[in-house]
Amino acid sequence: MLGSVLGVWFVGLLLDALLGEPARYHPLVVFGRYASWLETRFNRWQQASQLGQWWRGTLALLLAITPILAAVMVLRSVLGSLALLLDVVVLYLAIGRSSLRQHAVAVRDPLLRADLPAARAATGRIVSRDTAQASESELVTAVVETGLENTNDAIIASLFWYAVAGAPGVVLHRLSNTLDAMWGYRSERFNLFGRSAARLDDVLAFPSAQLLSFLFCLAALPGNRISAFRVWWGQGWRWKSINAGSVMASGSAALGLQLGGPARYREQVQDRPVLGCGRAPHVGDIAACFALQDRALGLLVALLALLAFIEAIT
Repeated sequence: MLGSVLGVWFVGLLLDALLGEPARYHPLVVFGRYASWLETRFNRWQQASQLGQWWRGTLALLLAITPILAAVMVLRSVLGSLALLLDVVVLYLAIGRSSLRQHAVAVRDPLLRADLPAARAATGRIVSRDTAQASESELVTAVVETGLENTNDAIIASLFWYAVAGAPGVVLHRLSNTLDAMWGYRSERFNLFGRSAARLDDVLAFPSAQLLSFLFCLAALPGNRISAFRVWWGQGWRWKSINAGSVMASGSAALGLQLGGPARYREQVQDRPVLGCGRAPHVGDIAACFALQDRALGLLVALLALLAFIEAIT
């Protein structure tokens, strides 16, 4: 059982490394269009009552996820022994490791050339904050933060849910995460409509986020392990999102960096709490962030391999 999980993990990660994201017609892009269509028809934020907005958002959530989840479950049962092939495809499409790195490199390379306008534009494509006047340190902070946070959303959570619930678990998490990214805003339009999507994503991301935080602590640079464990709970669980806070706090401390702090969103500065401990980040820390990601992923694969070995001999 665990041996097959390990095999699917390996092939899915290998396909992502070799092929990257599909250049056209990625299923999540198609799903995003479907979700947008649902939102325009169900979200009546200017007319509906507060309870009505929540119910409409919950119904839209169910209509978005349930048909696709059911289709995957039926297809797996029909395929029988070939279901592992479907699992590989689903996991490959859910993992965004290569894409995450490509977006980070698109920021790093202009910074190395001292091309701040290009780096600001590239950063603005991967974060929601205003980067028009951002300094180099602020851009690197944004990239490292999103790199750490998306290690869970785009890699570890998919691997975790495949191990727990197979391809349906991967699909459920990835679709809920996509809906949270589209609807999970605290604006007048989405605050109630997107609340169910946001809460579902929070619940599904929680176990893998805590697992990843533990792995970041173990994979910390020499001398940083104790501080990484300390800020994991001391800072991460006090962040506005426990999941994002946990992985960013533990990850930044593992790198010996201080993240968080003030950030500009739509011309308003949010005074965010500090995450991690150490110095301010510089451009070389973008590569260090992904090296930490590699070490954490290696530890996770080694842990599953050990459990698979124990399962095989008992």
